[in-house]
Amino acid sequence: MAGGTLVTVTGTGLAGATELTIDGASVPFTQVSATEISFTTPAHAAGPVDVVVTTPGGASNALPFTFVAAPVLTALAPDEGPVAGGTPVTITGTDLAGATSVTVDGVSVPFTQVSDTEISFTTPAHAAGPVDVVVTTPGGASNALPFTFVAAPVLTALAPDEGPVAGGTPVTITGTGLGGATSLTIDGVPVPFTQVSDTEITFTTPAHAAGTVDVVVTTPGGASNALPFTYVAVPAIVSLAPDEGPAAGGTLVTVTGTDLAGATGLTVDGASVPFTQVSGTEITFTTPAHAAGPVDVVVTTPGGASNALPFTFLPAPVLTDLAPDNGPETGGTSVTIGGTDLGGATSVTVDGVSVPFTQVSDTEITFTTPPHAAGEVDIVVTTPNGASAPLVFTYTPVTTVDGVTPPTGPATGGTEVTISGHCFTGATAVRFGSTPATSFRVVNDTTIVAVSPAGTGTVDITVVGSTSCGTGTLPGGFGYIAAGGSTGAPTGGGIASTGVEPIVPMTLGVLALLVGAVSLLIARRRRGAQH
Repeated sequence: MAGGTLVTVTGTGLAGATELTIDGASVPFTQVSATEISFTTPAHAAGPVDVVVTTPGGASNALPFTFVAAPVLTALAPDEGPVAGGTPVTITGTDLAGATSVTVDGVSVPFTQVSDTEISFTTPAHAAGPVDVVVTTPGGASNALPFTFVAAPVLTALAPDEGPVAGGTPVTITGTGLGGATSLTIDGVPVPFTQVSDTEITFTTPAHAAGTVDVVVTTPGGASNALPFTYVAVPAIVSLAPDEGPAAGGTLVTVTGTDLAGATGLTVDGASVPFTQVSGTEITFTTPAHAAGPVDVVVTTPGGASNALPFTFLPAPVLTDLAPDNGPETGGTSVTIGGTDLGGATSVTVDGVSVPFTQVSDTEITFTTPPHAAGEVDIVVTTPNGASAPLVFTYTPVTTVDGVTPPTGPATGGTEVTISGHCFTGATAVRFGSTPATSFRVVNDTTIVAVSPAGTGTVDITVVGSTSCGTGTLPGGFGYIAAGGSTGAPTGGGIASTGVEPIVPMTLGVLALLVGAVSLLIARRRRGAQH
């Protein structure tokens, strides 16, 4: 219809042509020969028109020339596809009949004439971006419609890239060219997804057997590269070793099981605790302090939460009473400890020092006090579940008589003797045998000076201490020298005459002083051993 078509008219008697008309309108022409004339069509409305040649012989018969309407494209379906080509496209429009070419970005492509209003073709490979699609018919070239070549999507990351076989893991896909995504598959099976942006898509994993599967996104640009998502088996705990420990915590526990690799958490009674990943089948942790009783231990991995196994926190021993709760500093007091959870006791300490003990039951232990300085000390029982809180045992001071100087004196009495010992402060009496001393005075807590009464033989020396200290006795501590030189044989701190010959008073006195000094030294050493 736009004109411009070069037309050749052939016939007879055409020589000397004077005019050529199209639909009655004269148009320029060229006389090629007596049988041929050529002309170029003017613009004209669509439809057939008569072409007539006039010569001096008159007007010729008319032949029809048809002005064909230019094709008009109305739609491409689809109007986008991958840069790899291969997209079947349907062109719809008007006056498409007799199409002579279809071009994509100016390049002719094979096509199929479906009808006067429809043509189909397959896209070739092409760089990403929009291009013009044009159809040409005898009516001319159509308007251009855009077809967009879309770059294939590229996946760069899955976050996270693993999750439990039960599914339910929210995953974010990042990449390029993800706009207009048409599907997302996991191991080839489509799953619902959310288009966040041209670079991000989210989805939730379905349930799937353990192992690695491909995640692929498809857009009009085609299918993306595949990224792996690993389905992780649910961890299973088989044992805890040990499976019990003190409520104070501090027990090193080994967890064994299957599929423990990549553990992300370990809980004891629901509370997270630090742990060490030893292998895919072993984890260790140290128990925290916890109230007594069984609690659940659970391991969590990307595969989910494991089954629970019980760990039992055992109560520490509790002491409720000591019977008796006091005794002499010389030791030897049999004490019964009452309490709870005393079973399996590993030690009993008195002021921090371990002593022998007897396990009577889970609620009773007995022991004998060792010697100790007077005062309060802590009694503690330790079991595999920890150490008890202490109970107080009180060591009471004891009066002891360790030595007498001099250890002998005349039967008439009157000898001033120095008594050495312990806990003399507050002493109320000194006896030579059963006879009270003529007099005595307390020098200090370890020394008394007393005057001997009249007596015979070897007698015990007794000091009656304060109420808190009691009475102390040195058996055979003093020997009386009879008139004429004989004496009994002292068994303690005294000295006896060899007995037949009278002893010169001077010699006897010196000897008594020496023996008394030795006796005092021995007595002090004995006292030191007791303490």
